[in-house]
Amino acid sequence: MLFGRKVESDSFEAVALPHLNDLYRTAVHLVGDRAEAHDLVQEAYLHAWKAFHRFEPGTNCRAWLFKILINEVRHYRRRWFNSKTIAEPEQSFEETLEFEPPVPEDIQDEDVLAALDEVPREFREVVLLSDVQEFSYKEIAEMLSIPIGTVMSRLSRGRKQLRVKLAGYANATGVDRTPQGGAL
Repeated sequence: MLFGRKVESDSFEAVALPHLNDLYRTAVHLVGDRAEAHDLVQEAYLHAWKAFHRFEPGTNCRAWLFKILINEVRHYRRRWFNSKTIAEPEQSFEETLEFEPPVPEDIQDEDVLAALDEVPREFREVVLLSDVQEFSYKEIAEMLSIPIGTVMSRLSRGRKQLRVKLAGYANATGVDRTPQGGAL
């Protein structure tokens, strides 16, 4: 029996460990704290290792690990919110109708990460899973246990908020937002 567990452990390491950095980066953006993200990824890998006997070889291990991580993040948030009661700011109707400026090409990675951190959590999750981790709408819907239509809506709204935030950074840094011909 010990030999069987060794083979399973080797298989787990081969299929699961290559995704460690992706999970960690996503966890940092979801919880905003590197230490908490580290702990959440460790917990996700512990749960994945314990349940690895149920993993079907040949299926998408990356999506399976992200689903476990998302569940860990949800448990973390539940514990955190149970200890603190904070109301999230409501979005006004006017904010949903704002002009969407184009995003300049000269923005730095730090600006993108800072803007992403300002996007509300439920939108940030979907943007990270879709645009950074390149999961399909269907995979994201399964990971977050929400309908595909909700994934598309949150992605659209999250991208819009990110564009607005990045346009603000561009204006603040003096990046020219006019098209090549100079005409608007």
